[in-house]
Amino acid sequence: MSNLCIPSHSSDGIAPSGNSLLIDECPENLENWNYTIITSKCKGPHYTAKVCCDALKELACPHADILNDLTTDCSVTMFSYINLYGKYPPGLFANECKEDKDGLNCPEAPPPSPSDNGGQMSSTKSSVLMVMAGLGFLAQLC
Repeated sequence: MSNLCIPSHSSDGIAPSGNSLLIDECPENLENWNYTIITSKCKGPHYTAKVCCDALKELACPHADILNDLTTDCSVTMFSYINLYGKYPPGLFANECKEDKDGLNCPEAPPPSPSDNGGQMSSTKSSVLMVMAGLGFLAQLC
């Protein structure tokens, strides 16, 4: 098991700073993601684990490739925005959303449609590994 170096948060408290030698800034602009996928479903004061975790998977699983990239801050940045927009209690997702030792199991990718010009797409099971690391980090910040 390798260690994960998580960068500190920037002064605005939203996204990690780009000062880390080991972690690059996320190549995708996560600010514009549709966080209402989570905030419209996962509501307090009594958060339902299944509802909240399913919403998290709906948002995160299509982006598992960038969230699992240990060389970027994508996962931590995503959770910064989730916390900013949803104002969730510290550790909510980290404590409630556990499916196996690797994190959340994302559904298999859908089979390619006939309009894909015959291109092949592999259908594999993916785990959102960094998601849980990002959640644990944010839980410690609050």
